[in-house]
Amino acid sequence: MKVFSNLETFDYSWEEVSTANWRKYCPWNQKSTHVVAVDTISRTVDPDTGILRTERLISCKQSAPEWLTKMLGKGIEESQVLETSYVDPRHKTVTMVSANLTWSNLINVQEMVVYRPLNEHQTAFEQSAKITALCGGWQKIKNSIEDTLVKRFRENAVKGKEGFEAVLAMSRRVFAEEREREQMMLIQAQAKNIRMAA
Repeated sequence: MKVFSNLETFDYSWEEVSTANWRKYCPWNQKSTHVVAVDTISRTVDPDTGILRTERLISCKQSAPEWLTKMLGKGIEESQVLETSYVDPRHKTVTMVSANLTWSNLINVQEMVVYRPLNEHQTAFEQSAKITALCGGWQKIKNSIEDTLVKRFRENAVKGKEGFEAVLAMSRRVFAEEREREQMMLIQAQAKNIRMAA
């Protein structure tokens, strides 16, 4: 088993991050083109805790190393991941737990991501993954598979931060424009009411 971990800071509030998280794989994110589909399976809110629990199926397509493709076949390039997320508005945390569904009899990847506020304007991002190749006693092959996947996690972490930064920036801009539009509509409505009252 190999472990990957990553810590980042986003210069956005927890409210902005937790809201933009749902758009992480949208067209605004040019770094997540490997994600080809995100399907929501279920969404519930616990009436006692207020925690929003969401299950999503994430379909990805990425090139795999040639030696891995030869060993496991072309299907290794297409994969599906089950993501379960918990948004806790009281404690201000977003926790996402994901596991691979594709090739799970050969490779087990368990990932956890947590967003929590550092202060009013910054949010901490903590990522960890446990990667286990399940191919019997072939230690050299197991190590190669696990090392390849850790390297892929490291590469995707850099792209992931850049892509999510773009989503956060666009979200902030769109929300600011919407607030400005609503403010203008309110001013226009008040002006109309004043003219009608005169």
